[in-house]
This record gives sequence, structure tokens and C-alpha cells, in this order.
Amino acid sequence: MVLAKKPRNLLYEAFQNNVIKYHPSKRNLLKSILSLLILFTFLVSCKPTSSIITSKSEAMKRGIYRTPESKKIAEKAKSQQKKQEPKKAVVGSRINDKNDDDYVISVDDSSYIVKQLINAASENLGTKYKAGGTTTDGFDCSGLMFSTFKKFDITLPRSSVDMAKIGRILNEDDIRKGDLIFFRTNGKSVINHVGMVTEVTDDEIKFIHSSTQKGVIISSTKEPYYGKNFAQANRILE
Repeated sequence: MVLAKKPRNLLYEAFQNNVIKYHPSKRNLLKSILSLLILFTFLVSCKPTSSIITSKSEAMKRGIYRTPESKKIAEKAKSQQKKQEPKKAVVGSRINDKNDDDYVISVDDSSYIVKQLINAASENLGTKYKAGGTTTDGFDCSGLMFSTFKKFDITLPRSSVDMAKIGRILNEDDIRKGDLIFFRTNGKSVINHVGMVTEVTDDEIKFIHSSTQKGVIISSTKEPYYGKNFAQANRILE
């Protein structure tokens, strides 16, 4: 029985029989070129898939973001809310009773609110970083969290270090979607960066945040930079 030769072996033999054989002086050069081509093909085929998400379309493909409900549906929910006022998510005394947006929390289940928070934050994927920013013109890390929670009448402190002082500090095994995740990225002991958890697996936590270099993106604790600088996670919604 004759075994089929691998394509890489056939290519190599073709060079030997048809080129290298008749041009002995160029043998070493041609072998080097062939080796580089094979190495390049191998590296391209093994290129890893990045866990960073930088756009809404990519977030939609991965099931993290969905298109918000239309204003008409939101208004219908608001009219139903007037008949029976639902229980709101409370963060101590930090509640703003003013509805500034079309988002309506019409159920008691905090998991529903978490989904809406993640969706609202993901609306800003691709927005640039801006120090002190709290709008779509640009966000800093705490500005993104502040404006996202504000849509649901939940007023957080304005800085990441103060956000880390509210809610319940969690064990790493207890972290879930919607929790705030904090980092120390300035080489000091003070917390200076915050994001919101969007996905949790056995060995990875993904979170949406506003990074100084790429703006609003979804990153992962598998990235050495964030894995090394992780500080804590807090639960705001119980």
C-alpha cells in the first residue's frame, strides 16, 4: 500500500528535484527561503483568537449585547409602572428618583436589571477615552460606570476608589455578571480603575470598561496586565 505524502513534503521534494539539483550554488539560500515559508504558514494557521471586544457588532455576535427595545415599548412599560410601582434596586441611600432615560425597571429580579446594565454599557463600545468624561463624547473608567447605573436611577460615587467602598466585597469564586471589578494599575496600593463584569467562566472574568488607550472595550482577566493588577470585586445589586 502506498501512503499519500504530506503537501509540505511534496513541496520540499519539488524544490530539491527541480531547483536545488540544478543550481547547487543557490542550495542554501533556497532552503532558507523554503523554511521561512513553512514557518510563516504555520504561524498564520495557529494565530490565537483575541478575547478583547471593541465594537457593538462583535459583542452582538458573542451574545453580550443586544439592540435596545424601542422607545414605544419602553413608554408602554412606563405606563404600566404607574399602575403598580415596582420595587427598585437600592444602593444604600444613593437613589435618584428622577427618570432621565427611557430605561424602565419593571420587575423585582436583579438579574433582569443586570442584563440591562450590561446592555446599556455595551451601547458605548468603541467610544473614546476622555479623562473626566461621562457622555458619549468620551468616558473615563468611573464615568462609564457612573453614567450606566444612572440610567437606572442608581447614583454611584464618581471615582473608582469611592465606588470600591460601597456594596459588598466578594470572594473571587462568588463574582458574577453585573458586579463592579476594580484594579490597581498605577503601581500603588490605591484602586484607580473600575469596570463591570459581563461574563464569568471557571478561569476567566470578562469586563467592560473604558481603557486609556482603546476607549470602551471588553477585556479579560486572562490578559496578564489585568490579571496581575486585580484588586477586588463588589456587588452593588443583591
